[in-house]
Amino acid sequence: MAIIITDECINCGACEPECPNNAIYEGGVEWSMKDGTNLSGKYTLENGQEVDVNSKQKPIINEYYYIVPDKCTECVGFHEEPQCAAVCPVDCCVPDPDRVESKEELLARKERLHL
Repeated sequence: MAIIITDECINCGACEPECPNNAIYEGGVEWSMKDGTNLSGKYTLENGQEVDVNSKQKPIINEYYYIVPDKCTECVGFHEEPQCAAVCPVDCCVPDPDRVESKEELLARKERLHL
């Protein structure tokens, strides 16, 4: 499952540089699939929407840091545990119960993001 950041986030920013997929953004900041990946051209998001990898997408949350689920691999293939959760001082980086994904699915996403 992807990781989410709860509303208990204190906006310290410790998690953002730790993400190997550049999936973490400050609240209110636009994101793109290209950020921190080797993607080019078009990419189909999990909701079926096709986007240009360079196009800026609306922020998911405005008040605190957030994780783009289409880019989160829970650090599978990079680290033994999600690095955002490991460095979070208030333990607000937690598994998203609405996004249960297998290790194989997370590895496949990693491969797509980092060709």
